[in-house]
Amino acid sequence: MATSAKFTPRKRSGGINITPFVDVLLVVLVIFILTSNASIPGIKVNLPKASSAMALEKPKTKAITIDNAGQVFLDAYPVTLPELEERLRTEKALTPDFPVIVRGDAAVQYAKVVEVLDLLRRIDLNQVGLVTGKPA
Repeated sequence: MATSAKFTPRKRSGGINITPFVDVLLVVLVIFILTSNASIPGIKVNLPKASSAMALEKPKTKAITIDNAGQVFLDAYPVTLPELEERLRTEKALTPDFPVIVRGDAAVQYAKVVEVLDLLRRIDLNQVGLVTGKPA
């Protein structure tokens, strides 16, 4: 009785199974793509350049944007200064220590940015960051 080669158990080759590794890499790639698009959509501002910058982006960060026409936005929604103060006071009541970033267009009048910074000081918000672009 001769045994044929097709019924004998085969030995595995000595290679590494990379399928789980590829699955993990694809998940990491999807997460990277989703988090890289975390900028505020819809408002285009020309940021001034700075030699060093510190990131304050957190999930509960409030973004105040001042465009080149002097219009103020809170998280991409246009607001007046009294509305901005009211909304930030409401947020401070819910979350006492949340970070705020201020994005001002390079062509905007400096007085408008100072008005927003004075408002933030009146509300007693301590974590305030000014967003700048990278130098060319």
